[in-house]
Amino acid sequence: MSGHSKWAGIKHKKAIVDAKRGQLFTKIIKEITVAAKEGGGNPDINPRLRVAISRAKEANMPSENIERAIKRGTGELPGITYEQVIYEGYGPQGVAIMVEALTDNKNRTTAEIRNIFSRKSGNMAGQGSVSWLFSKKGYFLIDKNQTTEDELFSLVLDLGAEDIKTEEKSYEITCQVKDFERIKQTLKEKGIDLTTAMVTLIPTSTIKVAGSEAKKILDLIDAIEEQEDVQEVYSNFDIPEEILEEIAVR
Repeated sequence: MSGHSKWAGIKHKKAIVDAKRGQLFTKIIKEITVAAKEGGGNPDINPRLRVAISRAKEANMPSENIERAIKRGTGELPGITYEQVIYEGYGPQGVAIMVEALTDNKNRTTAEIRNIFSRKSGNMAGQGSVSWLFSKKGYFLIDKNQTTEDELFSLVLDLGAEDIKTEEKSYEITCQVKDFERIKQTLKEKGIDLTTAMVTLIPTSTIKVAGSEAKKILDLIDAIEEQEDVQEVYSNFDIPEEILEEIAVR
């Protein structure tokens, strides 16, 4: 199954090294600020902040940027107040889409997201329309050349992994959010490089898409992700891995 989590991982790695790096930093800084505001500035007792800081470090964000974002969230430095907003909708082929945004102007952001859906062959839907299709999980993508199937299974099952899928070129692991950091740290200690490691929304069912419709869906999702207030986009498409890789390098 090649779904949105794999596509997000491919795009995240690309964003770190291409012209969108500044936009990536802006999104991460917003997330750190909101996480610190809601749960405090200590990542040891604030899981959301801990994940956001980890993401910042993976993107090679300077430590002073991270510290300033935390202090804005805790009120030690002045800053903008952001509101978290969730949007739900459908793309081509009835693919479900969820959008998480942090904004200082909800009306502006809502209008812009609605316009993107409309321009890219999708449509917005009401609250609760598609959210029931997703569950928050930890997600890992690992190239097969990093380890054997038996070694990986014996390692992560003891750490709380819920599901492990073996694909042609990779392994996909999902787990409860509470087990994410423990599994991530253990894999790194074993010298296993992680192609993707994130807390994300995993769909309970998927829709197979190929050909020109796959390109339409990815165009819609990319357009939503490029909106400055959008933090994350989730979907339940199932697109062949070779198509994802082909489109990613264009």
